[in-house]
Amino acid sequence: MAITFITGAIKSGKSEFAEKKCLNYKKLTYVALSKALPNDKLWQDKIKIHKSRRPSSWNIIESDDLFYIFENVSGPLLIDSIGGFVVKNINKDNSEWKKNLLLLNKLLSEYDSDIIIVGEQVGWGLVSEYEIGNIFTERMGEVLRDITILSSDNWLTINGKAIKLDNIFSDF
Repeated sequence: MAITFITGAIKSGKSEFAEKKCLNYKKLTYVALSKALPNDKLWQDKIKIHKSRRPSSWNIIESDDLFYIFENVSGPLLIDSIGGFVVKNINKDNSEWKKNLLLLNKLLSEYDSDIIIVGEQVGWGLVSEYEIGNIFTERMGEVLRDITILSSDNWLTINGKAIKLDNIFSDF
C-alpha cells in the first residue's frame, strides 16, 4: 500500500498528471469527490473534460462521501480531489472537523491498496474577507499537510509540469 499525493493550483495539471500515473493499473476506482452540481454549467464543462480522459476500464464513483468509499470499495483508488472532503465538512464545528480529519487519516493509513490523491493548493494569496473562505483555506491546509505526511510520493504541479517534493524538501 502506498499513498501518492499530487497537489497544485487550479489548472496546474494535477488531475492529468494523476490520471497518467494511474494508467498502469488494470483495475482502478476513480473517485470524483464532489456533489454533481447539475445547474453549474462551468462545473459540468469541467467534468466533461475530466471524463473524456478516463479509460473506460476504470470504475467511476461520483460522490462527496469519502467515508462511504473507504467502507465499500477495494483496490487502487484515485481520489480527485480532496477539497470535496473539506467542502462536505465545511459547516462542521471545529471538534467535529478534527474528528473527521483524524478518521480520514486513519482510513488512509489502513487502506490495503494504493491511493492516489489530488489536492488543490490554497492559501498562497490574499486572506478571504469571508469567514467561510478562511475556514476552507485553514482546513485545506490541515488536510494537505496531513496527507503529505502520510504519503510516500508527493508531487507539486505547476503550469503543466510536476516537481517531486520528496527530493527537494526536508521535514521539520
